[in-house]
Amino acid sequence: MRTISNYSTMKKNFSYKILMLFLFILIFSTGWAQNDTSEPQKITIISAYKPVLRTAAKMNFSGSNLIVDTVKNILAYNIPSQHLVYAYQPISLKPLSVENDTLIRTGDRFAIKAGYGTQSMPYLKAAASFGDGETSMINFYGDYYSAKGKIANQDFSHLQLKANGSYFLTSNELYASVGFKSNQYYQYGYDHNIHTYSKDYVSNHFQDIALSVGFRNTAENATGIHYDPRFSVDIFNANKDLFETTLKIELPANKKINDLLAVKAALDFDLTHFQTKNFIPNNISFNNNVISFNPSLLYKNDLIKVNGGIKPVFNNGKFLLLPDVYGEMAFIKEKFMLQAGWIGKVTKNTYQHLTDINPYVGNIYQQTNTIETELYGGIKSSLGKHILFSAKVSFIGYKDFQLFYNDTSSSSDGRNFLVSDEKNMGNFRLHGDLSYIIRDKFKLTGGIDFNGYTGLETNAKAWNTLPVEANASLSWNPFKKLTVKSDFYFFAGGHYLEKGNVARRFDGAADWSLGFEYKIKKQFGAFINLNNIFGKNYERWHGYPVYGFNVLGGLSLQF
Repeated sequence: MRTISNYSTMKKNFSYKILMLFLFILIFSTGWAQNDTSEPQKITIISAYKPVLRTAAKMNFSGSNLIVDTVKNILAYNIPSQHLVYAYQPISLKPLSVENDTLIRTGDRFAIKAGYGTQSMPYLKAAASFGDGETSMINFYGDYYSAKGKIANQDFSHLQLKANGSYFLTSNELYASVGFKSNQYYQYGYDHNIHTYSKDYVSNHFQDIALSVGFRNTAENATGIHYDPRFSVDIFNANKDLFETTLKIELPANKKINDLLAVKAALDFDLTHFQTKNFIPNNISFNNNVISFNPSLLYKNDLIKVNGGIKPVFNNGKFLLLPDVYGEMAFIKEKFMLQAGWIGKVTKNTYQHLTDINPYVGNIYQQTNTIETELYGGIKSSLGKHILFSAKVSFIGYKDFQLFYNDTSSSSDGRNFLVSDEKNMGNFRLHGDLSYIIRDKFKLTGGIDFNGYTGLETNAKAWNTLPVEANASLSWNPFKKLTVKSDFYFFAGGHYLEKGNVARRFDGAADWSLGFEYKIKKQFGAFINLNNIFGKNYERWHGYPVYGFNVLGGLSLQF
């Protein structure tokens, strides 16, 4: 009964608790619902949201000093061979003749220049060029001029014809040339009050036929060897009774070892046969042969260039060992260079070579070659963009130097020059040259040599040599159609020998020429040259005065 009564009591308590919980929830819900009945629910933003990244932690580096780099990177490069079409060869300055002109200009393929001047001076020059310069090219050149002076037999004529060409392969060039030259001189250096000679009797007529062929590589080959073998034949005759035939074979080659070193070598054969015809009492025949070999090692970097070599030579069977050492050192960003060297060479005194120096020389009956060694030092420099100059001091030693002197024998009329073989002679030489160039508008070049000949053993004086010699050349385009050219030549007098073996000194001289060429039309122009403006009939060779003041004018055609 008690258990039932307890259970009933617990049941009433549980029902009471459930009822109270229900009433509490109902009252709370009603109160929450009556808390906001005036407006709908909304959200109020107090501030705009700005995303910000936190500051990242940074690492502080304290770097050490860089190591000084003293190594220079030398970049190797190859300049491709450029095939330029040269329409003519430059002409050396000769005060006795008129050769100052502007015949060929860049881009012209044909040109003719003709004129006439005082001293009965016809003048003709022509040139032509064919080929594209890439696969093949051939050039033709010819000129003729002559003059007559006021003195009997003071006449001269010159004729030259020349052709050269090249055929270009993939990596090689085959080139060749052929030429003919004829110079007519007359030995007018005799006493005209005593002698009267015909032209044939005093004629010195020189003719020369030259042939040459060569083959060289124009690109790097698998062996890295650059080669340029050349073969030439020269046939020279004087007055149709003296003949010289010269055969030359030149075999040069070089190989680059690395960016700094290269090795070079050259083997040369220079073989001459001399003979006469119709000589009284006997004809003469002999050979003059020079064979040389020249190996050397070349070192070159940004500042220094040094060539070290030797030159073994067989001079008509006699062995010689000549030096071949020279070098340059650059300073001040290559604007100032020191140069020095000790070099040697053999000059072949063929009859053709001697007549190129003095065309009034008589017949010779033997040939002795000159051995020359030179020890020199000097500087080369550039000032600004337009001025280049160099200066050099050297001591030159000669063995068997050929000196020209007048024939002073009692049976001679004095018109011939003879050749004396000076066994030993020295020359202390000072040389300087200067050039000022402004593109193709203005060009001025000049040079001077001071020669001090000493130590002669065979001769009393260095006959007919020049103690001072200077020359200058000017080319100027003041405006597009006008070209002005000028040449100046000066020498101080040396010694000569006159009758009775008396030594005399001949006077020095200055020779100035001036030329103008005006472009009338694109392909048509006119020119005038004034030569020996000072008008002095000076003598370079004793007994042979040059022409006085003379004028040459004419027309030019280019197409």
